[in-house]
Amino acid sequence: MKIHWLRLLGLSLAVVMSLSAAHALTPADALALVDGDTDVRIDTLNRLAAEPDDKAAALIKAMSDEAVRVQGERVLIVEGDGAIDAVTGEKLAALPDEAADIMINNRLRSAMENALAGMELLGAPPERQREAAASLQRTAFEEPDTSQLALIDKALAGNLDARARQSLELARAAVLLASDDPAQRLAAAEKLGEAKQPVVRPLLLAQMEKEADVQVKAALKASLSSLDTTLAIGSALAQAFTGISLGSILLLAALGLAITYGLMGVINMAHGELIMIGAYATWLVQTFFRQALPEYFDWYLLVAMPVAFIASGLVGAAMERTVIRFLYGRPLETLLATWGISLVLMQAVRSLFGAQNVGVENPSWMSGGITLMGNLNLPWNRIIIIGFALAVLLGVTLMIGKTRLGLFVRGVTQNRPIASCMGVNTARIDTYAFALGSGIAGLAGCALSQIGNVGPDLGQNYIVDSFMVVVLGGVGQLAGTVYAALGLGMLNKFIEGWAGAVLAKIAVLVFIIVFIQKRPQGIFAMKGREA
Repeated sequence: MKIHWLRLLGLSLAVVMSLSAAHALTPADALALVDGDTDVRIDTLNRLAAEPDDKAAALIKAMSDEAVRVQGERVLIVEGDGAIDAVTGEKLAALPDEAADIMINNRLRSAMENALAGMELLGAPPERQREAAASLQRTAFEEPDTSQLALIDKALAGNLDARARQSLELARAAVLLASDDPAQRLAAAEKLGEAKQPVVRPLLLAQMEKEADVQVKAALKASLSSLDTTLAIGSALAQAFTGISLGSILLLAALGLAITYGLMGVINMAHGELIMIGAYATWLVQTFFRQALPEYFDWYLLVAMPVAFIASGLVGAAMERTVIRFLYGRPLETLLATWGISLVLMQAVRSLFGAQNVGVENPSWMSGGITLMGNLNLPWNRIIIIGFALAVLLGVTLMIGKTRLGLFVRGVTQNRPIASCMGVNTARIDTYAFALGSGIAGLAGCALSQIGNVGPDLGQNYIVDSFMVVVLGGVGQLAGTVYAALGLGMLNKFIEGWAGAVLAKIAVLVFIIVFIQKRPQGIFAMKGREA
């Protein structure tokens, strides 16, 4: 029994030693990696990177750092003033004078970057895994080589992030598409067709042109057809989402105007500057958080929203108290007066903050997005702005329809003398209503700061569109404002897709003119005593 256990132990040791020897870096491998034909060096590189050998990994990393020298048949890794034998691990106190540099061309350097990416995949954080897998996928798509399979298979055998695994599976399919085996090319064509990603299409097209096998060519054609259908659907959905996103921005910009113009009858040409003030208020809050409360920076937007509302609301209240209250019932004069105020506000901002645009950074929870169907990407900042627009709309609707202030606003705008006879302070209600509309414009500026730069001319880009939304929807009708904003956003983006941005703007303007000619009251007209 004792002899039996001794034999078993000896056999186990032999197996372990043979496995270790199989993965150990040999002098021949080290020389093949650092000198000779580029194809041989790349094949050796991919093979060594796929093997669990610390010495090979150290040599590859040293090559990428240009810290490898050759002395005859000996490969040395430079460490300070000394060196280490890459194969034996022997340390040298000084680097030999006859040790020569190795040549590394661009092709080999690219292969080393991919080899290092593959070696770093296992045990790395998810974000690093995704970057490394994307690098391997890019190389496999550009220069597919079956020598890459060992490295990719080694990475796939480990515990990977889902997105990194998907990239590696596509890289493996791209490599197999260049295989000499028709069965492997067939499986690769089917796998790439299932990916539903735009990056796959050029690869399938290139292979289809040179494919000789009938069965594989049919699979490539089927994969292309399925991919094109998916991409067309994704493109249409992307345009629809972009249209809804634009519509939500127009809705935010027009909601305040629907109160000041739709309910109060004031043609406020400074509405765009009130949007701009809300955007600058957001930028100031961001700057304060970055300097004073950096650990809470991700939450600055929650503070910026009420600050933007209050800042624009106070400016609007000051406008109403000092200028607009003396011009009610004279729309042309309010237009000229508010236009002059808009110029004053723009110049004041230029004097305070400069004429250059300022950048507002998204919080981390608004960064990134959701990728669907390969070519359909939904950014989080756009998704959140759509939800924010709906929340503001709900709040305004409830305030106008369900609160005491909303009742007073509706009473004053419908019949001012009777409301005054009932004890309503009409002057105060006018100020409150105008401040409310201006505050909503400030919220629009806060939202707009998350999708673009903030500058003194920010509001000029939205004032005309806001008026078009309010007029098209029906003056004084919040429901019409919603339909008009979303409709114009969708129409503008779909026309822009095939006619360009300028022609899309012209087409939308022509549509509004024709629509107003046929239906001057807008989509929703006032009824009964409201009219």
